[in-house]
Amino acid sequence: MKPNIGKRLFQYALTSKAGFIAALIALAIGVAAELAGPFIAKTMIDDHMLAIEKPFYETTSVDGTVGFAGTHFKREDRFEPGEAKGREARILQVGKSFVFVDGSVQVADGNRSFANGTLTVTRGSDTFRYEAKALTADELYSFYKPEMPGIFQLIGWYCFFLVVSIFAEFGKTYWLQSSANKVIQKLRLDLYAHIQRLPVYFFDNLPAGKVVSRVTNDTEAVKDLFVAVLSNFTSGIVTMAGVYVALFLLDFRLGLISLFIVPLLILWIVLYRKVATRYNTIIRSRLSEINAIINESIQGMSIIRVFRHQKQTQTEFEELNDDYMKHQNKMLNLNAFTSHNLVNVLRNLAFAVVLWYFGSKALGTTDSAISLGVLYAFVDVLGRLFQPMTGMVNQLAVLDTSIVSSGRVFELMDETGEPVTDGTMPRYKGKVAFDDVSFAYKKDDVLKHISFTAQPGQTVALVGHTGSGKSSIINLLFRFYDPQKGTITIDGTPVKEIPKQWLRHHMGIVLQDPYLFTGTVASNVSLEDSRITREQVEKALHDVGADKLLAHLPQGFDEPVIEKGSTLSAGQRQLISFARALAFDPAILILDEATANIDTETEALIQSALEVLKKGRTTFIIAHRLSTIRSADQILVLHRGEIVERGSHEELMAHRGRYFQMYQLQSGTVGTDAASSPAAPSVQDNRPTGKNTVTAMATVSSGTSDNQLGSSSSQKAGSGQGDPGLAGGNA
Repeated sequence: MKPNIGKRLFQYALTSKAGFIAALIALAIGVAAELAGPFIAKTMIDDHMLAIEKPFYETTSVDGTVGFAGTHFKREDRFEPGEAKGREARILQVGKSFVFVDGSVQVADGNRSFANGTLTVTRGSDTFRYEAKALTADELYSFYKPEMPGIFQLIGWYCFFLVVSIFAEFGKTYWLQSSANKVIQKLRLDLYAHIQRLPVYFFDNLPAGKVVSRVTNDTEAVKDLFVAVLSNFTSGIVTMAGVYVALFLLDFRLGLISLFIVPLLILWIVLYRKVATRYNTIIRSRLSEINAIINESIQGMSIIRVFRHQKQTQTEFEELNDDYMKHQNKMLNLNAFTSHNLVNVLRNLAFAVVLWYFGSKALGTTDSAISLGVLYAFVDVLGRLFQPMTGMVNQLAVLDTSIVSSGRVFELMDETGEPVTDGTMPRYKGKVAFDDVSFAYKKDDVLKHISFTAQPGQTVALVGHTGSGKSSIINLLFRFYDPQKGTITIDGTPVKEIPKQWLRHHMGIVLQDPYLFTGTVASNVSLEDSRITREQVEKALHDVGADKLLAHLPQGFDEPVIEKGSTLSAGQRQLISFARALAFDPAILILDEATANIDTETEALIQSALEVLKKGRTTFIIAHRLSTIRSADQILVLHRGEIVERGSHEELMAHRGRYFQMYQLQSGTVGTDAASSPAAPSVQDNRPTGKNTVTAMATVSSGTSDNQLGSSSSQKAGSGQGDPGLAGGNA
């Protein structure tokens, strides 16, 4: 894990540290409760079940004694200090039977046999014989009877610790997952908020599907880190630590011998991640590309079908999907080859070492290295060591995927965003001035020495062919970009000195293809802005004449609108966008090909709405149809990023330059492409600026317009694209 990624993940984990601490405490309690089981079993075996072979002595007391053959016996470790002891007796196991020896036994460890009332113990070359009596089941039970309360007590403790471990496991899981959900919730909110601050041009180089993949798939993978990986590794580490403590408590030698497992596990994790990281980086990248192509295919489905591009699109998708599956299979092979195999090898190796070490001494003899109870507890505890190890090894793939995804998320969050300035500014008057502005998206200037002024209440401006720089001027006005040279001012204040959110707060736009959000007609006008009341929404729709065009909708202004408003006609969508701009009452309004896709009948309604919309604000018009800007008082003609003509419609027609040829071409009165003629000399408009002067921008493209704000063209690869016009909203 890269230090920076680990540190940032830890900082996010601290936002829900109370839950993680509670989960860690519950985990520790659960591990301790689980590890209590082997110790209880050890005590039950060594102190109760096998301890029956310890010496018994005759006693006069009755409590806690064994009555046999009219005499009371008590085990030697049950006598109080200084209590008198009678004659010795022994209970020894021979095969599946038990015998009673009335007297002391010098040697009890060795090979035992019983026949004809004689117990024979053979150890090496020595043989020892003792007179003995076989015990019946009832007689044997009488010797075990005093042990039963202790056995039942241990069973009770075992059940208690089992219940504790169950509740601890529940608490650990609940607190861990709830805390992880809170962390991921904050991570997603921060990531989405940062996306809102990224400059518009950033999204030219990162397809929408890839952005979606980072917000959804990658953050979900990070969630797995906090839930599955953190759970398994934390519980694994705590459990293994507890197991080693238990091993050292059982026998110091056992603990030392078992330590060789830890460096092997650490070495494996390091080697595994070196290979897995390479695969997972490709896998996450391919998944983003798959999401991107799916998103693009859905957005352009109509074009794909019209041009019968389904096969090529499917082939491209299959290639990405095949490469994704190929690397997934490589990860599966790596995981299948390691996980359980590694743990099994370590487990078998550990048991082999223990058996080799302790097998040199016979268990059950006086030289026995460890007791049978300790050996049982050791095997039980050592088995528990490999359970968390299996969980940790199995989560290595998820760990690596999560780290790779975390890197992708933080990489996006490290992209430089636009600063967010709280508050707002008073509605400015709307005087816009470009003073010797030059601008380039990359190297070549797309705007050269642009100078013009739009007085408050005017509609000031420009006309030109595709790529002439019309959209670039609007991009600069919205501050999606800043010019390399020159100054842009609003009411005399340079726009660079105005926070972008404040600047855009009093700007509005109506696009050629207006964007509608999922919701209702009313919510698309107000954009859920609390400052826009229902009355303002209805008044705006009424003022632009939308109430007539939307009258047939069953739910009126509360009619549901699906994504992009695809169930509405082009005219209905356009009027809703007009109402949106009117409701926000911008000081500066941009009309971007607002009537290009409208039928003649609807256009009359929209032209009327435009007149309502333009009142009291500075208006910029980008129009494909030059006939719609005849009333403009000043038309600036752009050619290759420069203003080559300026004046009113009548003045430019009288000049018979580039604008004249463009207008003649559109009206059908000439048969040549006037746009290819040399640029005419500039015509200066020295008329007094009137209250309703219009700046209009037009294009000579015969079928479509290039005036979608922020769209890339051959001259501005890498420019900002998207829909900046949220009509006066805080873009």
